[in-house]
Amino acid sequence: MIRAKTIAASVTVLLGLGAGAFAQDVRLQGGGATFPAPIYQRWVTEYQRLHPEVKIDYQEIGSGGGIKGITDKTFDFAGSDAPLSKKELAKAGGAPSLVEIPTVAGAVVVAYNLPGYKGELKLDGPTLAGMYLGAIKTWHDPKITALNPGTNLPNLPITPVYRTDGSGTNYIWTNYLCGQSAEFNGTIGSGKTVEWPLGSGGPQNAGVTQIVQQTRGAIGYVELAYALQNRIPYAVLKNKDGNFVRPTGESVSMAGEGAVGNMKSNILAADIWNQPGAKAYPISSFTYIIVHKDLGILKDQRKAQALVQFLRWATTDGEKMAEQLDYAPLSPGVQKKVRQALDSLTLDGKPVATAR
Repeated sequence: MIRAKTIAASVTVLLGLGAGAFAQDVRLQGGGATFPAPIYQRWVTEYQRLHPEVKIDYQEIGSGGGIKGITDKTFDFAGSDAPLSKKELAKAGGAPSLVEIPTVAGAVVVAYNLPGYKGELKLDGPTLAGMYLGAIKTWHDPKITALNPGTNLPNLPITPVYRTDGSGTNYIWTNYLCGQSAEFNGTIGSGKTVEWPLGSGGPQNAGVTQIVQQTRGAIGYVELAYALQNRIPYAVLKNKDGNFVRPTGESVSMAGEGAVGNMKSNILAADIWNQPGAKAYPISSFTYIIVHKDLGILKDQRKAQALVQFLRWATTDGEKMAEQLDYAPLSPGVQKKVRQALDSLTLDGKPVATAR
């Protein structure tokens, strides 16, 4: 009798284990911005190591593609370096139906190809705008040599290189230059895509990097992590306080100071380029993840719970990996705002129940 009870209990345990062991994996699909792709890929790898039942795919297709995916509801979450515009918000269902959170801050750097140049290249916003407008045509232009006295700048023509895809990197770069040059603002303007008057274009960070590396005298804009991974040199830039600053986790975090006061409700967007501060790097920006506020659209409770758990982990434990990959982690004040926004997510009108 005892043996029979023992066998019955063993069968029950095995059946329970079997149900868990063969439970279907949860799959989350995201995509969008290339700017944060290295850290998102690291987060996915680390999170899946901790939670092997959760499979996450992030497609590096540019911010425009991410916004389209979340609007069309083909993505569970989207990455964008540019905050959603009023038009994009309306098309996706309106601000009350979305949650947009910063994940890390990063830097856009000015990559260049100057064979034989050994110094630290120094540039400022008005000079960069002039180079992309075609007003500054060679590396021996007095405006460039004045910023780099005593250096051996080659007498090469300047080839501006730009992003051809709709991207948050374009948005950050053009908004920064609009603030540096009234002419740039009035002719090229700002946006995820703009019409460039001259130069060579390539898709995503990879396309810009390839053209810069292959073109003598080229200049382009890419995210910091990508420049470091490809060992491509980049300039130090004069900031709003008049200091030449290198992009680092500290200098990008300094640019993000004070952003908390501008972050409200569930759309946590704030511009942090060209901010004051002796150590602030001037082309800094948050990058964002966007999800639908009510995750009932996923039609799967396990997916909704997994998505919220992943986002909570990424914006807390995941932040510890930011500086290793040349991003700036969210400050405690911003993390608090993000946590409140994630707590507002619902599933068919009710709070998403997740394990903490």
